[in-house]
Amino acid sequence: MAQVISPKTLDTSQITTNPQDYDYDLVIVGGGIVGLTLASALKDSGLSLLLIEARVESAAVMKGQAYAVHMLSALIYQGIGVWDKMLPNIETYRRVRLSDANYPNVVEFNTEDIGKDDLGYVAEHQALLHPLQEFVKNCQNVTILCPAEVVETQYLQDAAVTTIKLAGKTQTIRSKLLVAADGSRSRIRQAAGISTSGWKYWQSCIVAFVKPEKSHNETAYEKFQASGPFAILPLPGNRCRIVWTAPHEEAKALCELDDEQFLQELSQRYGSQMGKLELLGERFIFPVQLMQSDKYVSDRLALIGDAAHNCHPVGGQGLNLGIRDVAALAQVIQEAHQVGKDIGDIKVLKKYERWRKLENLTILGFTDLLDRVFSNTFLPIVIVRRLGLLAMKYIPLVKVLSLKLMIGLLGKTPKLAQR
Repeated sequence: MAQVISPKTLDTSQITTNPQDYDYDLVIVGGGIVGLTLASALKDSGLSLLLIEARVESAAVMKGQAYAVHMLSALIYQGIGVWDKMLPNIETYRRVRLSDANYPNVVEFNTEDIGKDDLGYVAEHQALLHPLQEFVKNCQNVTILCPAEVVETQYLQDAAVTTIKLAGKTQTIRSKLLVAADGSRSRIRQAAGISTSGWKYWQSCIVAFVKPEKSHNETAYEKFQASGPFAILPLPGNRCRIVWTAPHEEAKALCELDDEQFLQELSQRYGSQMGKLELLGERFIFPVQLMQSDKYVSDRLALIGDAAHNCHPVGGQGLNLGIRDVAALAQVIQEAHQVGKDIGDIKVLKKYERWRKLENLTILGFTDLLDRVFSNTFLPIVIVRRLGLLAMKYIPLVKVLSLKLMIGLLGKTPKLAQR
């Protein structure tokens, strides 16, 4: 069983008298989905891990969010051994419908296009997080500190030194490698002086849960409008998650409407295919940005997930990129460890960076292009994009390649996804 250390269970005398008790091969900062996935992926690696999370578990699980989980991500979780625990609480989609405003040529992707039973899945935050938390608790090589705060990081020639605050006491931890999985505003990345490139979009995203009158029929929708993409993701219990992108002021005004007015506006974007809509819970709004870290690694440090990159939410790529980062990093450091190499050596870490940075940049560019091309009324661009939709609809090779790019089946496949 993993050792879970909290203020209630920690013998604080250990902090001052036995500092070597907290020396590990690998320290992961961030106990969200991506950080937990890395800890889970390294269960049988022979490496000792420390996972540091700032929030108590109950607060982390309550985060109200839902994600598209692409085929490659599902294969990675199967390889880890946690997918069976996730699957009962997530929804499968077997069709994707892609449309451009009132243009009649709708592109529909089906399982037959790639010979698979499913195209992807949609999961609420807790449906992924809770099984990972339980899985990691049963990992003998993992110690969990929660809640704990990182107050300082240093990178020496032979060790990463992390100073944390736990139960009012500070502790210095030495490890071969520190992994930052602490989100887009990563304090670890900033403290290491790693700069980023990118921009904030002119758009914000509104997210909400709805329950349609009719079945969602295991179909995901991506509807492009001049103001931005509008996605409908199917969830268990015949619920749907909407991701509505619009210019900042329009999005703000929509969120300020009462429920009845909001549903009227929503129904115009949503369409009548599922009948009357019922709004479930609160609406949330957040700004959209693109960000790529100038480097993913430095001496004894690696960035994964949102700490390394952010992309536009169109196509639901964000979390999936982080899961692929995990599979790549886990493979690189395990292979290094097996032949006696130092997992924190920059030459080892550069293999991870070469693998993931270009692939992530490709997806960041793809999502940016989609948003800019489809959120546009300039006639030449409208003509070009609709020719593109026709190509996807009627040219099988274009259709299959487009679908594989969307669900993660292009690019290098990690060993975890091949088990």
